Amino acid sequence: MNFPHAHPGASEAARRLGVSIKALRLYEQRGLVTPERTAAGYRVYGPDAMARAAEVVALRKLGLSLAQIAEAFEGDPQSLEPALALHEASLESEVRKLVDTIGKVRTLRADLLRGKAPGRGELERVLNPYAKFNLSFELPWPWGGEWFELADIRPLNYIIGPLGSGKTRLALLLAEGLPNAVFLGLDRADRAAANTGILQTDATVKQRVEGALAWLVDEGAVESEALTALLAGLEAEGPAVFVVDMVEQGLDQTTQEALIIYLRQRARVDARPLFLLTRSSAILDLAAMGAEETIILCPANHSPPMRVAPYPGAAGYEAVMTCLASPEVRARTAGMIATIPETA
Repeated sequence: MNFPHAHPGASEAARRLGVSIKALRLYEQRGLVTPERTAAGYRVYGPDAMARAAEVVALRKLGLSLAQIAEAFEGDPQSLEPALALHEASLESEVRKLVDTIGKVRTLRADLLRGKAPGRGELERVLNPYAKFNLSFELPWPWGGEWFELADIRPLNYIIGPLGSGKTRLALLLAEGLPNAVFLGLDRADRAAANTGILQTDATVKQRVEGALAWLVDEGAVESEALTALLAGLEAEGPAVFVVDMVEQGLDQTTQEALIIYLRQRARVDARPLFLLTRSSAILDLAAMGAEETIILCPANHSPPMRVAPYPGAAGYEAVMTCLASPEVRARTAGMIATIPETA
C-alpha cells in the first residue's frame, strides 16, 4: 500500500501534536489511535489518525484519563463532565489571578500619579506570580558556605543529582526555608496507619484522595499503600509548598507515568509548588517537560545547585541524563550505596 508523502511518521506526528512518541504509542496501545503501516512496517498517521490523536491530546489537556477518553469515544458524554468542571475551575482561578493583578497594577499607577514609587520587591510581586516563593541562603556542608538563590519557583520543580551530591540536604533546606512548607520523606509509606486516620477524620482530604486514586487507576496505576500515603500527604490542607523525597518510591512504572500526568494536571489548579526528588526517567521525562517546570541539579563535584534547561547542549543537561534511570533499573538498584574500597 502506498501512502501520500504528507502522511507523517511517528516522530513528525508527535512533533505536530506537541506530545512525545511514547505518548503516541500509549494512545495506540489503549486503542484510542490506530496508525496505518507502510510496507516496511513503519507507522504513518493519515488525516483520520491525526484528527483522532488531536482529540486525545485536547481531552488530556482537560484532565481526562485514558480510560475516560475511551468512554467518551464510545459514546458516553457524561465522562466529560468532571474534566470540564476541572477546566472551568482552572479558568476561574486564572480569571481571579488576572483580576487581582489588574487591581495591583491600578494601585501602583495611582501611587505613581501621587509621586510614590513602588516599594522594594513590590513591582516584581505584581509581574511575577511566583516571586513570593523566592528563597536565598548560604549553602552548608557539602557546599561550604556558597550563596544559593532560587527565584521564580515554578509549580513543578525536580531536584536531581548523583549519590552523595547533597540533593536530599538541599530538599530539607528548601522545606525549612520556604513559607509553610512540608517535607514528605521516605517514611510516608511506613505511616499507613496515620494516613488512614487522617482519611477517616478529614472527609475533604478523603474525597480528594479517593478521586485522585480513581483517576490514577483509570490511567493504569496500581493502587498501593505507597501511592495512598503519597496522595494523603499531597492532598492535605494548609501547606504552601510540598517537598517530596524520591517521589517514585514504591511505585511501578505505569504508576509513575500516571502520577506525573496527574501532578501536571494538579498544578493547573493548585498554586502550591511541588519539589520532587527523583532519579526516574518516568517521572522526569525531559521530552515532556513544560514551561512551568524546572530542573534543579546538584552536581557531583559539590558546585552550587543549578537550574538546567531540558534540551541537549544546555549546561548540566548531560549530567542530568546520567542521573536518570528507568523505573525498572531504579527498582533493581534501590538501596545500593556507592563506596570507595580502602587501599592497603
